[in-house]
Amino acid sequence: MRPPLRAVAVLATAAALAAGCSSGDDWSRPHPKPIAVGALGPGFIDPAAPPTPEGTVTPRPGSWAGVRPSKGYRVVLLTEGDDRPTRALVTAVQEWAEQEHVDLRTVVAEDGHDLVPSIIRAIEMGPDLIVSAGNELVDPLTLVTASHLSQQFLVVGAELAEPTHNVTAVDWAGASFRGEGLGMSSTYDPDSFTAERCAAAIRAGVAAVLNDLTGIVIWLDQI
Repeated sequence: MRPPLRAVAVLATAAALAAGCSSGDDWSRPHPKPIAVGALGPGFIDPAAPPTPEGTVTPRPGSWAGVRPSKGYRVVLLTEGDDRPTRALVTAVQEWAEQEHVDLRTVVAEDGHDLVPSIIRAIEMGPDLIVSAGNELVDPLTLVTASHLSQQFLVVGAELAEPTHNVTAVDWAGASFRGEGLGMSSTYDPDSFTAERCAAAIRAGVAAVLNDLTGIVIWLDQI
C-alpha cells in the first residue's frame, strides 16, 4: 500500500533538513587546506631577518589587517576562566569568527579540574587551529602541545615558556603570563585586555599562522 502523500512530504522534508544540517557541520570529512586570503602588510616582519624559533616579533600596527582565512576555516576556541581578561579574549575570537565566516566551535575547560582532557578533546575534533584563552591553560598546554606537532595552536594574551613550532602566541606588556613556575609578570594589567587589543591579538595571530610564521611570540606594544 502506498503511504499517504502527506506522509511522503513530511519524510522528504525531514530527509532534506537532515542532509542540509550535516553537510556543512561534519568535521569528520576532509576539506581543503586553509590558506591566507590577502597578504601581510609592510612591517609585520623584517624579510631580511625572518623570526627564529621561539623568537619575538613586533609587527607594525595593522600590518595584519589584510589577511583573512579561506572559506571553511575550522577553529576550536579552548577557554577556561570567567575573569574579565578571559571574557574579553573570548568575545574577540567570537566576533572575529562571525565577521570572517569561520567555522568556530568552543571547548570550555572545567575550572578546578585536570585541564589536559579538555585540550585532548579539542585536538580530537580535528580543527585547523586551536585558539587558547585563559591563563590556567598555559601549563597544561605545555604538557600536551609538544606531543601533537601536527596540530596548530594559537595562545592569545599569554605564552608558553618554551613553545614548539606548532604554538604561536600573541602577547603584550600587560599580559605575558608564561606559567605557574615563572609566576605572574610584574607588569600584568587586566585593564590592558581592551576590546581593541584582543581583536588585534586574534587577527595578528591568525595572520601569522596562515603565513606559516609559527612557533613565535607576536608582541603588540602599540595598540
